[in-house]
Amino acid sequence: MAVARNHSQQGKKNKKKGGKKQRAVASKIAKGADRHRLYEESVQEVESDVQMMDRVFKKQYGRLPKRMREDFCGTAALCCEWVRTRPGNTAVGVDIEAEVLDYSLQHHFPKLDSEQQSRVELREANVLEDDTTGFDVTCAFNFSYFCFQTRELLTAYFRKARESLADEGLFIVDLYGGADAQRTMTETREQEGFDYVWDQHVFDPVTHHVINYIHFEFPDGSEMRRAFTYDWRLWSIPELRDLMKDAGFSETVVYWEGTDRKTNEPNGVYRKVESAPDDPAWVSYIVALP
Repeated sequence: MAVARNHSQQGKKNKKKGGKKQRAVASKIAKGADRHRLYEESVQEVESDVQMMDRVFKKQYGRLPKRMREDFCGTAALCCEWVRTRPGNTAVGVDIEAEVLDYSLQHHFPKLDSEQQSRVELREANVLEDDTTGFDVTCAFNFSYFCFQTRELLTAYFRKARESLADEGLFIVDLYGGADAQRTMTETREQEGFDYVWDQHVFDPVTHHVINYIHFEFPDGSEMRRAFTYDWRLWSIPELRDLMKDAGFSETVVYWEGTDRKTNEPNGVYRKVESAPDDPAWVSYIVALP
């Protein structure tokens, strides 16, 4: 399973590498490539994320959300898309890494006009310590909260997320799973101008500790190995719902992706479910209400 936010699942592709001469010439391409841009192009779908949050929030409260907090925001592409979507939308992005916040200021903020820029706040902070509150939506996407590998830490984070919400608010996370998620494997997906490689390098069935890498490969044989490293616990849906309840959320709902009947592939449409069919590789959302 090629775990990415565009939810594409394709089989492995074995590719021939170029010869030594080609590799020598191409090495400059990999060295000069922007790993954050490659990540955004292959992993994120911020327009779909905004649509998902809008749809779920409006169904719950009968209006569109305005104030959003993105935890583990990375390059804050979602925050910038959020303020572009509607006048009056505001976003706060929280991340502990200064590098990714600086990247947003250099690459995403210039694409916003001055008024839109004024509606985005980037905070270099630990999500366990950030005290901003009053949000319609708080989200943690791209499985980022999997970095909390104990029940105590993850419950503490969920409690913080709940405290961040307004009375009419929702907390939304995504997660992945299935039998294919519980084995070591490498899968490649073609992108425009490069290949995205999802490397499930370690899986421990006793602890559900995983180490995953993202590599990027280029048509001329150059590679960017271990562009991103993830040291996670692979949490399950029942575990997360139980911890959200322990953190004080009143209700949790699972949104499961449908399947295209013609292609038997994921169709990108998520609906509330109480149960789901066995699937070797899936991505879903959990929505929690305060």
